[in-house]
This record gives sequence, structure tokens and C-alpha cells, in this order.
Amino acid sequence: MRQGFPIATRGMVVGLLGGSFDPAHEGHVHITREALKRMGLDQVWWLVTPANPLKARQPAPMADRLARAQKVMRHPRVKITALEAALGTRATADTIDRLRAIYPGVSFVWLMGADNLVQFHRWGRWRDILRSVAVGVLARPGAGVAARLSVAARAFRVHQVDRGETLRGHQPPVWSFVNLPMNNASSTAIRARGGWKSGR
Repeated sequence: MRQGFPIATRGMVVGLLGGSFDPAHEGHVHITREALKRMGLDQVWWLVTPANPLKARQPAPMADRLARAQKVMRHPRVKITALEAALGTRATADTIDRLRAIYPGVSFVWLMGADNLVQFHRWGRWRDILRSVAVGVLARPGAGVAARLSVAARAFRVHQVDRGETLRGHQPPVWSFVNLPMNNASSTAIRARGGWKSGR
């Protein structure tokens, strides 16, 4: 295994939670713990991204965001990583392709908040993502209805499993929408309050 890469062995199910984490907050912690509990995951890896191609504003320095993430997310089965920077990938589909090649026999589950499902069809190769890994969508405040009516949800509706069913053992394409107690924490709100240094 490459130095600095998390350890995962054949047969494990690993959730991937990507984002700028600018900054990481209790909302990220909340959905990570819920995903571990509800989706049959052995681990969750946070993929702290170098930049978000869909956002004009770029995040705070990677080292600062990683340090903050490690401070707020303390769990033995959660790994804070800079894998996209190490792999040199920018698009989620490319990152998933590389991880599947590096970790043969490991099943990955892409985790995202319902707010991301609303605009998921804008992501590069979004259909390939849904066809290559299971996807777990976690409820976020105010996004439930729009997420269920989104382009991606409608296109892959026949592949949705019951909301109470674990994703472990399912072969993609498969996705689930999980309702959970809401946490209103938001990186945008934290930055607006001046609680975090701005990016470029």
C-alpha cells in the first residue's frame, strides 16, 4: 500500500465523503457517524479536496482544512485524507476509478448530503459514478423534496433501495436516501460569522 494511504482489505466496505471541508464542522461529523451506523460501512474516508471545480471561490489552504478536520472528527473508523491531492485527480469519477484500481476487492460507497444530489447531474461523468459505486444520500435541511425530484434521482429511481436497508452487499448501480435527525451546521455560515479564515 502506498505511504500515507489508508489501509483497507478485500471484502471491506468503505464510505467516501468528499468536499472542501472549508471548514469541517459538526454537520460533517453527524452524517459520518450516521452513515457508519446505518449503511453497513467498515470505515469512512474524508476526501479533503484541493479545490471545487463547481465553485468560483477557492478554499482555505489544504493544511489548515486537514488540521481542522482531524480536530473535529475523532473516530477510530474514520480516516481524514488528502487522497485527491496525492492521486492528482480533480473529478470525483476519476478519484473513484483510481481508488478501485488501488484497492481491489474493496467496495466503496459514495456519501453525500441531499443538497449535493440536487445538482449531481452537473458533476463530470455522474452516471459513471452511479454505475461504479453504491451511493448513500443523507438528508440535509431543506433539500429533501428537491433531492428526490432531482435529475439523478429520477434517472436512477429503479436502482433505489429501501431507506432502511444497508448498502452492504448491493452491487452498483444502487443508491439509498436516508432520513436522519438534522444538523444545521454549515461551512458557509461559519465563514460568514468570521469563524474561519477565507480562501482566495
